[in-house]
Amino acid sequence: MFNADLLISAKVQDFIKLATKKKMDALQVSTQLAKEFSNEERAAIMDYMALVPKFREKFGIENTAFLLCDKLALEQSTAQDIGRWKSTLWERARQANKNINSETAPTVHDLCCGMGGDSFYLPNDFLTIGVDLDKNRLEMYRYNSKVMRDSDDHTILADVREVAKQNDSECATPARLKADYFTIDPARRAIEGENQRDLRNLTPTFEEVIEISKHYKGGMAKIPPGYPICEIPQGTEILYIGSRTDCRECLVLFGELAQNPNHVRAVMVDKIGNEIASWAFARDEKREARNESEQSQYDHNYELEGRDRIYRTSSSESDLPLGGISKFIAEPAPVLLRSHLFGVVALAHDETTHLISPGIAYVTSEKPLPSPAFANYEILESSEISTGAVRAMLKSHDIGKLTLKLRGVKVDPDQEIKRLKPKGKNSATLFYTRLDGEKIAILAKRHEV
Repeated sequence: MFNADLLISAKVQDFIKLATKKKMDALQVSTQLAKEFSNEERAAIMDYMALVPKFREKFGIENTAFLLCDKLALEQSTAQDIGRWKSTLWERARQANKNINSETAPTVHDLCCGMGGDSFYLPNDFLTIGVDLDKNRLEMYRYNSKVMRDSDDHTILADVREVAKQNDSECATPARLKADYFTIDPARRAIEGENQRDLRNLTPTFEEVIEISKHYKGGMAKIPPGYPICEIPQGTEILYIGSRTDCRECLVLFGELAQNPNHVRAVMVDKIGNEIASWAFARDEKREARNESEQSQYDHNYELEGRDRIYRTSSSESDLPLGGISKFIAEPAPVLLRSHLFGVVALAHDETTHLISPGIAYVTSEKPLPSPAFANYEILESSEISTGAVRAMLKSHDIGKLTLKLRGVKVDPDQEIKRLKPKGKNSATLFYTRLDGEKIAILAKRHEV
């Protein structure tokens, strides 16, 4: 059971500092705690201790600082790289907020606030109010706001839908608890027995989020990156945010925060939230209207297992034609995959760019595509996927060190490399994929643009 008073006590935090300094193992920690705490308290402290290095790394705080959280609250919270970049969006709100006295900082409702991750990196002079139905989450929010923002933020124990309805009314909510803007991260529940989540199973639902947005000057809603873009209303700005290797968030910006309405933007950030690159294009209704059952079939066919896991690929037939293998093969960045922008970005650079098989997001072109939007590989040779043919291809190029990438073909990468037994002095990347639906092996070397 969550016990905030226990975890934030000086006694417990001093013990954790000592245990960390002395590098105590779990048995030593358990033995020491048993001297002063009950079994239930000891279990709670040990569970919390496991989270301490995780939240310090996730939020980039000092190695002596403490936040208040449980495992689920920490997992659901926005990390520092995304949070720091998102803080730039709130500066938009400040500049757009011309109707409020310039000496008065904007106020933000953090709806479904959890432990407070979406408030941590707001500009320090912004006023934030956490709203949640869970008392423990609100206690986390207040404590963490003091640590992260040196702010005694207010909280409201209520349904976020009701708080939003009252926000622009003259009664019910005290004026000091009303807000100009909102941020919301609806809860997502996994389907029993499955790892994947039902993208529409949000609380509140996305339809309710749209209604919530009408009671504020603007705001942002975090939704799963795979949420059907065709269901996001016009007039909003859609952002996909991630690093070079992943796409972690989809944000829908409403009102004054949507300074590029009816546009989709993909943003790549570094570990501390600096923007590496971004790409933006007007929304394309034809692309968004792609038959959903067809897309589901693509997702089912091309979701792969194994250590070299990749994101479920997306068809982009409306952007890129089909064709044969050219001089280069390229992997789009995950934020471009999720935003469905990789086709238009590629064509803007090289009009020869095309797919080699429907539904698989490897693209091929006559010249390398721009980095970091794409990871480019110069094609050396291709063959059918058979042990003899692939081994012969590796031998002819003296390949001994091999990286295997998969899309559209299901094999265990580590086991396949062992089976191929590459021997040679050169290194290369081997793609197992499809050419117009048929399995093909493509041998290539990394090309730095």
